[in-house]
Amino acid sequence: MTDTSAQPLSRPMHHNRWLLLIAAFKLVQAMLFAAIGIGALRLLHKDVGDELAKVAEHLPESRFVDFLLDRASLLNDPLLRRIGAVFFIYSGLNLIEGIGLYLEKLWAEYFTLVITASLMPWEIYEIFRRVTPIRVGLLTVNALVFFYLLQLVMGRRQSKKGSAGK
Repeated sequence: MTDTSAQPLSRPMHHNRWLLLIAAFKLVQAMLFAAIGIGALRLLHKDVGDELAKVAEHLPESRFVDFLLDRASLLNDPLLRRIGAVFFIYSGLNLIEGIGLYLEKLWAEYFTLVITASLMPWEIYEIFRRVTPIRVGLLTVNALVFFYLLQLVMGRRQSKKGSAGK
């Protein structure tokens, strides 16, 4: 009474490799932002200047390190809590984007499009303020993500219109 030629109940899912790459990028960003949020909260009730000076001893001297040391006195507990909260929120958004894109959900593609598009003007502004390889690289990656997802969403919309018109 058993059917030996029964098909498996589920077929292995074929993933879009570019969506997987974007999802991995978003998940790595989520981990990075969560780590920054944790770092901000770990500085609560500490002298931030002293803590940064300890870290700076192990770094090569640079204007960035000097800038951080000069500004460390501005960081107080309420500001550190806000910094931590902002980075945890941004980490959560990246986590949602990454998981949604991994699962190839249409809402995640739209969500990522909106968030990426909303941050690009700020990235462009920062490049005009001061060009650095990191800023240019991040803008390039985000522009590639945006245009790829836009093409994917528009392609789906066109194929829907084409199949509806038949």
